[in-house]
Amino acid sequence: MASPSNSSNNGGILGVSNKTSFGKCTVTVKTSSGNITAQPGTAVVQALVVSGGGGGGTSYGSGGGGGGARQISSANASGTITVTIGGGGAGGQATNQAGANGVNSSFVGCGTTYLSTGGGRGAGPGNTKTPGGSGGGASGGGPGSQGSGNAGNFSPSEGNPGGPGVGTGGNYGSAGGGGHGAVGGNGSNPTGGTGGAGTNFSPSFSGLPNSGVLAGGGGAGTYQGGTAGSGGAGGGGAAGAGGGNNAGTAGTANTGGGAGGASFQSSQATGGAGGSGVVAIKELSKASGVWSMQSQFSAKQQGTWPRVLFTPFTADFLMVAGGGAGSNTSAGGAGGAGGMLYSFSNPNAAGVPFTAGTTYELQLVLVEQLPVVMVMLVQIQ
Repeated sequence: MASPSNSSNNGGILGVSNKTSFGKCTVTVKTSSGNITAQPGTAVVQALVVSGGGGGGTSYGSGGGGGGARQISSANASGTITVTIGGGGAGGQATNQAGANGVNSSFVGCGTTYLSTGGGRGAGPGNTKTPGGSGGGASGGGPGSQGSGNAGNFSPSEGNPGGPGVGTGGNYGSAGGGGHGAVGGNGSNPTGGTGGAGTNFSPSFSGLPNSGVLAGGGGAGTYQGGTAGSGGAGGGGAAGAGGGNNAGTAGTANTGGGAGGASFQSSQATGGAGGSGVVAIKELSKASGVWSMQSQFSAKQQGTWPRVLFTPFTADFLMVAGGGAGSNTSAGGAGGAGGMLYSFSNPNAAGVPFTAGTTYELQLVLVEQLPVVMVMLVQIQ
């Protein structure tokens, strides 16, 4: 909990001092590791962190899970923001081999690291489950089980589990990897499960790859025929086509999409590689609560104070002038209190109408030894 500010350091205002930011809502999307140089007035950011997707399994392999995706509503960040983009997990290569987990993505703001978890690997027959940002699907025809999602134990969740496979029967169907928006599809006989759908993040962050739909799960392959699973919306790769020895499709780069598993006819084929991740940083304009007068004055001097044009609106105002100094002579009098002017007399009073671009004259009357009038001109921009 923040401590009350010292009045001399807070422009004379007592209360909790909140961090202000004048980032003008600038969005920077990073598709490779590197640094972002924040604007001079930025102190708080909103972020999207998507990790690499999991690789697909071989033989009749399951789909890799989508990379974990986290929206961070408020993080302190200024100056240099270091970003790391996680790569997608490699696909399985040998017979009955699982893919690899995706790699975490992260950024560092003011010394604090914010990350999401790489997607879980897709399984080959009999492989053990591996959790991830979203979990990989379970393989059909064996004891394997699906991987759980949200391996980082974040709230809200960074992803979903993969689906369960079919363990017995003829044309084994493995399961799809989980996506950020949905659980991976179940395997059935003889169909591979579809990848779980990702999530559309474009309403919050402009300029994202794949129109902002990210972190879908990979589709699952089948054994000796059947229909292979499609990839989930959000960059998930499709499984290799059923009825042949066909490799899984890679997840789309910079979406965190999980990879598709291979399909098996008479010999093994390889799983696809997961898609790499992405990080987006939005530099916020934020000045709510009680805040330092010095920071506001500095922002105005530097030209970073946000300017928003309003249509006519109503509002209430409260202005308090500074108090007068006491006399330094013997038997001198104390300074008088600053005058106060406000537009309301009770909590239910109507607001005062204002129009953008209009200058208003507001008078503060100070009564000490003699009446003194202070006139302030306020430009509503």
